[in-house]
Amino acid sequence: MNKENAKIKIDELVDILQKHNYNYYVLSNPAISDYDFDLLLKELEKFEDEFPELVRPDSPTLRVGGEPTKNFKTVAHKYSMLSLSNTYSEEEISDFDARVRKVIGDDVEYVCELKYDGLSIGLTYVDGILVQAVTRGDGVHGDDVTNNVRTIKSIPLKLHGKPPNEIEIRGEVFFPLDGFKKMNAMREGIGEQVFANPRNAASGSLKMQDPNEVAQRPLDCYLYYIPGNQLDIPTHYDSLLLAAKMGFKISKNIAVCRNLNGIFEFIADWSKGRKHLNYEIDGIVIKVNSISQQKQLGFTAKNPRWAIAYKFKAERVETVLMSIDYQVGRTGAVTPVANLRPVQLAGTVVKRASLHNSDIISNLDVRVGDHVFVEKGGEIIPKIISVNTNKRLHESTPVEFITHCPECSTPLIKNEDEAAHYCPNEDFCPPQIKGKLEHFISRKAMNIDSLGEGKIEMLFDYKLVLNVADFYDLKPEIIIGLEKIIPGKDGKKDSRLSFQEKTITNIISGIENSKVIPFERVLFAIGIRYVGETVAKKLAAHFRNIEALGLASFDELNEVDEIGVRIAESVINWFEKPEHKSIIQRLADAGLNMEMDENSSATSNILNGSSFVVSGVFEKHSRDEIKTLIEQNGGKNTSSISAKTSYLIAGSNMGPTKRSKAEKLGVPIISEDDFVLMIGS
Repeated sequence: MNKENAKIKIDELVDILQKHNYNYYVLSNPAISDYDFDLLLKELEKFEDEFPELVRPDSPTLRVGGEPTKNFKTVAHKYSMLSLSNTYSEEEISDFDARVRKVIGDDVEYVCELKYDGLSIGLTYVDGILVQAVTRGDGVHGDDVTNNVRTIKSIPLKLHGKPPNEIEIRGEVFFPLDGFKKMNAMREGIGEQVFANPRNAASGSLKMQDPNEVAQRPLDCYLYYIPGNQLDIPTHYDSLLLAAKMGFKISKNIAVCRNLNGIFEFIADWSKGRKHLNYEIDGIVIKVNSISQQKQLGFTAKNPRWAIAYKFKAERVETVLMSIDYQVGRTGAVTPVANLRPVQLAGTVVKRASLHNSDIISNLDVRVGDHVFVEKGGEIIPKIISVNTNKRLHESTPVEFITHCPECSTPLIKNEDEAAHYCPNEDFCPPQIKGKLEHFISRKAMNIDSLGEGKIEMLFDYKLVLNVADFYDLKPEIIIGLEKIIPGKDGKKDSRLSFQEKTITNIISGIENSKVIPFERVLFAIGIRYVGETVAKKLAAHFRNIEALGLASFDELNEVDEIGVRIAESVINWFEKPEHKSIIQRLADAGLNMEMDENSSATSNILNGSSFVVSGVFEKHSRDEIKTLIEQNGGKNTSSISAKTSYLIAGSNMGPTKRSKAEKLGVPIISEDDFVLMIGS
């Protein structure tokens, strides 16, 4: 290839990779797999090696990652946070080993660790106290996400023993798979878009503005590297053992290997064993163990020469798209589901894969009868990656998304700012009704025991419960003896589901006990779209009762903290329907709480107009108790300090960053006793 054509190709690759870098690091929304990205990067490196004079100053090969998000303070890393050189072959690991031995000789050992698939983080401790947490960003600068990281329970706020005066440690924040599944189920239940994979969820969570919201997400973190030989310890492995003694969460899945056979055995073990972990890994990291040898090997402009990452290829199989079904969820969202010719993938037989929405179908140009490539997204959910158009049938035609609900035939709607189509027939569309009934009885809503999906469906099929108010009309004599045959799947025998006397007693008792559930949970339970647990609390606290909320205007709703246009419109639309007003009246007649308990009402307005940040550990009250007192006396809790903050209530072990910011902005810093005197209790 001549120089002119090489320049054209280099410019094309740089532009493509920059776009994908931005999608991945800034938007947390990758458009291609890591494997495909690395192939493009290697192709660019090949051209740049051949024509070094054509290397652009903005080439992705000269960078570690994308630019840091601008919503957080940008911080310079004390030690550059470099990425690792990636490989997908054992041959390249052998080459890496040969390069290492050429420099330092044959007396070398390696540490093999799991490569966590999350968000890299650097934690700094001063006098044993966590003072700063910074994302990788571009490797030189990252985002200060200290307040969010403090909510992660596995990250110590104070170290054990006698740690160094100052120490920085690196690790990976990730979502445990069980927590990820629960969170997505909850988001789907309240009509929010689900996360595509745990990595995106972890990245998005750490970049949220409100640490209180981050605290609701079950993030976890493993620590794996102390840069700069800060502990003056001879080996990397020993530094991890000492870090564990200081209270850091260090993985036990680590091996010290003296040769390539040990490395390859570790890779083979975890290539299979990763399926049994409660978190995602996407490869194995191999590091030279000796700190002095690491120093001798040094760094390139973008990678350490003493470490390499072996990345697992996502298992991908080819099969045929037989047909497309359309499923309707509780909120009315219609999800297309691909029915596949059964195929073995990552240890299980895959028959179905989500197509998410009409935009995904259009972008993939996937058609019934196509040969498609399927991966397990995040090792959990099967997804169609691409189409083998070389095998496409000549008579195939593009998929036309359905126009009417597959369950109730109502014309579907699609809002401009949303990807999904919706069935608006929320009160008479069977899957929506059953979904709302299941949501109503759930633990965080009305918490009615002994009623699950199967029994809800039976009550619905017998037309005994068609809306949430019908639960309170149930009598033992009505449901005793009801039964249903559930067809067995995959050759299994049919099973029988019935209402037994003990079960009925528990159900009726659970329904009766639900009448003491507070108003904000009743509001959450009735299932207004976009009114999740947090929004329900805010609306209940502001309007105090269901009647005031039902009569609220758009402007009145929009004035409530964190209630935007979408939520306000949804609330108004819900209360406008006569059938919903009837349900509310029936629930009130049944004895449910339709107003805030007087005990939860404000005891005074002495703090009206004042906003507070509560930080640290307190002697007489917990932080939650102090926040409750603030709200009961007309004040407002905020998570971060700004010029609008009225007071910072400071306890012991409060981070120096908040104190420094409060002093800089002139925000008064008061003690727990000062606050108690302020409210006169």
